[in-house]
Amino acid sequence: MRFKSERRYKEHYLSPKYLQIHAVTIGPVADLVVANAQVSPDGFIKSAVLAGGTLPGPIIVGQKGDTFKINVTNYLNDETMLTGTSIHWHGLFQNHSNQMDGSAFVTQCPLSPGQSFLYEFNGGTQVGTHWYHSHYGVQYCDGLRGALIIYDPQDPYRLSYDIDNESTVITLMDWYHLPSPQVQRQVNPDSVLINGVGSYQGGPDMPYPIIDVQPYKRYRFRLLNMACKPNYIFSIDNHNLTIIEVDGQYVEPLVVNSIQIYAAQRYSFILETNQTVDNYWVHADPNAGTNSTAILRYAGSPNVDPKNRTTPNSAALNETSLHPLYPPAPSLLQQDADVKLNLVLGKNNTSFNFLINGVQYTSPSVPVLLQLLSGDMTASDLAPNGTVYTLPRNKVIEISWNPDNSPGRPHPFHLHGHSFAVIRSAGSSNYNYVNPVMRDTVTTGVAGDYVTIRFITDNPGPWLLHCHIDWHLLTGMAIVFAEAPQDLASQPLTNSSKQLCPIYDSLPQQNFPLPPPDSS
Repeated sequence: MRFKSERRYKEHYLSPKYLQIHAVTIGPVADLVVANAQVSPDGFIKSAVLAGGTLPGPIIVGQKGDTFKINVTNYLNDETMLTGTSIHWHGLFQNHSNQMDGSAFVTQCPLSPGQSFLYEFNGGTQVGTHWYHSHYGVQYCDGLRGALIIYDPQDPYRLSYDIDNESTVITLMDWYHLPSPQVQRQVNPDSVLINGVGSYQGGPDMPYPIIDVQPYKRYRFRLLNMACKPNYIFSIDNHNLTIIEVDGQYVEPLVVNSIQIYAAQRYSFILETNQTVDNYWVHADPNAGTNSTAILRYAGSPNVDPKNRTTPNSAALNETSLHPLYPPAPSLLQQDADVKLNLVLGKNNTSFNFLINGVQYTSPSVPVLLQLLSGDMTASDLAPNGTVYTLPRNKVIEISWNPDNSPGRPHPFHLHGHSFAVIRSAGSSNYNYVNPVMRDTVTTGVAGDYVTIRFITDNPGPWLLHCHIDWHLLTGMAIVFAEAPQDLASQPLTNSSKQLCPIYDSLPQQNFPLPPPDSS
């Protein structure tokens, strides 16, 4: 389609039909349709995989203790991308509901086109800022991702802020103009999207995303990195950020003026609108690709771009300065670990795919959960061979990374089913056994770093531990913990879970080649 003027171009392609910037909320009981649609979040038209018809997907909300019932229906039909799907509820432990974790070929087979599946799970005592995304191949890079917020009626910081709703959710993501199966590992994103809006070099002028605030209010902003690759340095000119939550865990208040946030991490911070009524730049500077900006607009300020007020990030976040508001279980820190694992990250010198302890993770044909329920209990019995580690129940597990031989650093590692204590952070040589931050995604740093975490095996099931740079996961950077497999008999599969694999296995399978190696 050709246009006679830039105005007609914008009227067509930047209309709500293409530029979808909705703060839609659903849940905790809702239907969620996954379908292909044309979008242009940065002005470039492409087919995407959308949850609920928006990019990012609708914000799923609930209250502490709620049971979530999200009925997902798969209407995907674009063969340039994956047409199956699964959804992982990132940060939720899935206690007694391992089959609802949404990890393709670990806890389930993908939903086939035309199929529905009810994800039903209780949030238990969990609260805070989480998200959901496809966990099948690199599908979430095509768009299937959104925020999931669990509000806490007993929030200890409730008197410290005035406003906390869908308007205070800030999502950061990378965007690619090619379908995800065609994206090379080493390619930088075409754009950065802030709340679903961005721009790319050489593309049309796009409106800056606007974050509207009232003067002299205190806002609880929830910042999520939903990227497939980059980390970002986030800041707001002339404003401090008081961090109160990390990956769904309350922390002691920490005042910073910039946050380096790695893929899959989340932060809540309190921002006081105590500056002169005006417009202020919001920065999201990635370690790969071009920078992106939004505008923090005070009510009463003119509808213009901010003046150049960029300030140095003199109080950047340091992970070692984060401390939990509530101490973890004493056994986690006060005794020696029962099991210690050292994970050496590397690459295959022929295929350049990733290795952990010399083995590349590949998805098994039968999900690990189904293998365990069939009676295959030991690591040697389980596929994929060499990447499944059996862990005993109610023990302290200590994991350390040595990333010296791995390209593509830094790697943000996420553990399903748990939060963990970061005993030693990237960039530090000190070990903290007193008050380390609890979180579920940690950067393993750069050459020379020796990041160490601890968690307790109090949640039976197979749980992935993987790099959240999605192309690294796809090409081998993952292992599975088979945790207390003998206790899984108390979690029988639902009938709908049992139906996933027979339907998936009966259909022709899509085969996309692995992306070329990472040159970094």
